[in-house]
Amino acid sequence: MQKKSRKCGVLMPIFSLPSKYGIGCFSKEAYEFVDALAEAGQSCWQILPLGPTSYGDSPYQSFSTFAGNPYFIDPETLISKGWISEKECDGFNFGKNPTKIDYGKIWDSRFKLLKIAFENSKIENDADFKKFVKDNADWLPDYALYMAIKANNDNKAWSEWSEDLKRRDKDAIDKAKIKFADEILFYEFLQYEFLQEWTALKKYTNEKGIEIIGDIPIYVAFDSADAWSSPELFWFDEECNPVAVAGCPPDAFSATGQLWGNPLYNWDYHKETNFAWWMKRLAKCFELYDVVRIDHFRGFDSFYCIPFGATDAKKGKWKKGPGYALFDTMKKELGDRKVIAEDLGFLTPSVIRLVKRTKYPGMKILQFAFDSRDDSDYQPHNYERNCVVYTGTHDNETTRGWLNVISDKDRSYALRYLHLEDVKEDELAWEFIRAAYRSVADLAVIPMQDFLNLGSEARINEPSTLGKNWQWRMKKNAFTKKLQKRMKELAKLYAR
Repeated sequence: MQKKSRKCGVLMPIFSLPSKYGIGCFSKEAYEFVDALAEAGQSCWQILPLGPTSYGDSPYQSFSTFAGNPYFIDPETLISKGWISEKECDGFNFGKNPTKIDYGKIWDSRFKLLKIAFENSKIENDADFKKFVKDNADWLPDYALYMAIKANNDNKAWSEWSEDLKRRDKDAIDKAKIKFADEILFYEFLQYEFLQEWTALKKYTNEKGIEIIGDIPIYVAFDSADAWSSPELFWFDEECNPVAVAGCPPDAFSATGQLWGNPLYNWDYHKETNFAWWMKRLAKCFELYDVVRIDHFRGFDSFYCIPFGATDAKKGKWKKGPGYALFDTMKKELGDRKVIAEDLGFLTPSVIRLVKRTKYPGMKILQFAFDSRDDSDYQPHNYERNCVVYTGTHDNETTRGWLNVISDKDRSYALRYLHLEDVKEDELAWEFIRAAYRSVADLAVIPMQDFLNLGSEARINEPSTLGKNWQWRMKKNAFTKKLQKRMKELAKLYAR
């Protein structure tokens, strides 16, 4: 992503936006957030993956790499279309805490509401809907069928379905298409409505001079339409079980490593097909976003394989990935697109060479810069222009929270490095933002929680934990005019 000017942006997931119905969505509050970004002098809005989430509610574990999350469909838009009433919406319990998502209540209510809207929409007669279904025939039928079968099998993973459905026996599939026709239409309707609303929001954002930075996870979930409908893409055995799964080895952050559990790719197949599935996947991302952040970029150089069934990541092995060949194909087939390489973690010389060869900017995290034991590539004096600097990401503590949990030695070093020894506690997060802004990095992206000066209660995700992540929501009216003015002044001061 070659830049001709310095820019700044905000990292803020859709689900973290305030809204009336329990979870951030493509509602009026999203448009108000865009207005505030523009007033604050921001030129980028970075979001997390938009896919439909599965168990654990992580946007990095999705039922489809092509589909959108129905939770983001705006109930007020459905009301305006006459498909559901405000009274019906108010009859559901979406959770009462304005700063925290209650996924249990969202799961129990959202699809019931959406089903009412679907039944009133008579969408099967809509010409635009028919065109949408036709235009997305390469993934939508498999996804809608997969979700319909899943919904009628107690939401079990496809590996637990009857053998004929698991292996996509033609007769069984044909019968399922007839039996679940209405349910299939419902899931197609959800994808149509999702795209309509997202396209309108993205258009509005772009018209305000703001680019959307989207996020593509390197892996897909095992419990997904992709793994079920196209097992040849993955490293599966004859029983359609993974031979090995993805994760990260033990390191300073985790003594047992990280066991993600995603199926690994059959890279030989992808090379033989000239990365056709990847080109389709990336093309979809570039339809949805202006810039794509490719998660776990090092996995294209080499990837960590953990034996299927292992309880932790200790016994994994590294294997060679597709390397530059995938990105060479992408540049030839999709053109010169804007990409950010998520190149965090331990980087071997070959990973560094791959990032440099693609010319994509990598990521710099200020929270990683202040291990008092050694020099770090994350310290601002080591940056090159072609990078994106963050105070932290969705996987990190907020800056305020981080300053309260690091060792006294690391905290002292960070404050001495940035000359903040005499700065009041309430201003420290802002001084870290200032450090990111004044660096040579072409783009500075700051999590919204840091602009709001929030502590650990606003952390979005703690890797390798379940039950407390992806829940934070910004309070309504928190993005004040005063905050917008301060952000704009800082952007102007550092020529962003």
